[in-house]
Amino acid sequence: MRKKKVPVEVSTGCAVGAANGLLGGGGGMLCVPLLEKALGEEVKVSHATTVLVILPVCIASAIVYWTSGKFALEANVPVIIGVVAGGAVGSVLLKVMRGKFIAVIFALLMIIAGVRMAF
Repeated sequence: MRKKKVPVEVSTGCAVGAANGLLGGGGGMLCVPLLEKALGEEVKVSHATTVLVILPVCIASAIVYWTSGKFALEANVPVIIGVVAGGAVGSVLLKVMRGKFIAVIFALLMIIAGVRMAF
């Protein structure tokens, strides 16, 4: 039976939701390490759970941005199509790749993103 960590889970959810809402994305970059380190989830479980957790947050944020005039759906349809296709490919790859390899790829992406944001 899973040991309950409700305060940690709620705190993790709040941090991820706030990051995603504030930054228009990026909640997943925070969610994966929090699920792994704070809640002890496996690498693959953390990544898969993050997708499911971020979906409603992204939808809610998109609605807020769209209704406030900060999102042009028509101009972004090709991007949306690419993201959906890439998400499908990525979910298949998650099933077949080793957890350690996924963790390394994720860490490299976080480092690259951090360096690019700093400069």
